[in-house]
Amino acid sequence: MSDRERILKKMEMVRGYISLILSIEKECLERFETDPIYRGALLHYLYLTADSCVALAQMMIRFRELGTPQSYQEAIEMLGERGLIPADFAYEFARIAGLKNLLAHGYEKVKKDLICEEILPRLREVDFFCGKSKNTYEKISRDPHRGGRFGRIRHSHL
Repeated sequence: MSDRERILKKMEMVRGYISLILSIEKECLERFETDPIYRGALLHYLYLTADSCVALAQMMIRFRELGTPQSYQEAIEMLGERGLIPADFAYEFARIAGLKNLLAHGYEKVKKDLICEEILPRLREVDFFCGKSKNTYEKISRDPHRGGRFGRIRHSHL
């Protein structure tokens, strides 16, 4: 599978996770604490979404040969610093890395209010991230001036 196919497949996966989450979002307040199957499914798909967003940022960084981020959060911030996604959005959205860590390491401590009232209403930001990443990636991958294994692009092409 090519780098292009991997990146586009990851974007499709994220959008699929979001679709699943949005289909059960309205039931969150009443089912989160009383239905362990619901809670488990919701937290699992939120984790997959957050993890995939970080992975997507890392893939884009490798593709563009931008260096090595020191943290998950920095991976997303680097996309903003390099103009691949809006910088102000990148710095705010990079907090999804903290959500990934919380869901991976503090799963049993996650509170209903955090998930139902703070995280779920912000899911559309993930779709925005994927859309901006896809638009940027498509511009990069069509550039005939790319070089090297993953290619380079002049900043003026963005």
